[in-house]
Amino acid sequence: MKLALFDLDHTLIPTDSDYEWGVFTTALGWNDAAEFTRRNEAFYAQYKAGTLDIHAYVRFATTAIRQQGATNSEAAHAQFMRAVVQKAIKPQALELVRSHQAAGDATVIVTATNEFVTRPIASAFGVPELIAINLVRDPATGWFTGDILGTPSFREGKVARMQQWLASRQLAWDDVESTFYTDSINDLPLLERVTHPVATNPDDRLRAIAGERGWRILDLFPTDA
Repeated sequence: MKLALFDLDHTLIPTDSDYEWGVFTTALGWNDAAEFTRRNEAFYAQYKAGTLDIHAYVRFATTAIRQQGATNSEAAHAQFMRAVVQKAIKPQALELVRSHQAAGDATVIVTATNEFVTRPIASAFGVPELIAINLVRDPATGWFTGDILGTPSFREGKVARMQQWLASRQLAWDDVESTFYTDSINDLPLLERVTHPVATNPDDRLRAIAGERGWRILDLFPTDA
């Protein structure tokens, strides 16, 4: 079995979907602009540096949708898809995914962004298999609490979640020939686990490691994307 795994942000799209969602909801008046921007940029810097507390970030990132509720949040996300995400889906990224699908490879998006933000984006790429950060739902309301359900698909958690995915299909790593595309140093654990690691639009630290180890480097987007 051949398996093609894709990170999402800055890999299949040249932006960070969670960061852009925060900007979008701030423009809607859902957040205090100055405070949200300050905290959002601080968390983003931590992510790039590999020091992010994922639980603290998810609580922060889901504050607006928890306050707004399901109806408003889902309507806003549909607007977000039209206004922001569709413009960020580039032909070369779609072609990369479709080339694997045409070859008969199983395709999975594996992202550290939460399921609410990313499920519609995965659907837009035609990838039904999404491993994202799952969110706890309040039994009384059916809506999100801000807590993470199970293992977060972040850093080493991506390896754990992929192992769960494989096990649910009675498979192990040795049963698959796997390729993983990602831009981020945070994804080094999964890159080291797959058969074919591909540093895709890599950050400086990942580009250096890929060069040292002889990994393929794919610059999918122009540097000004």
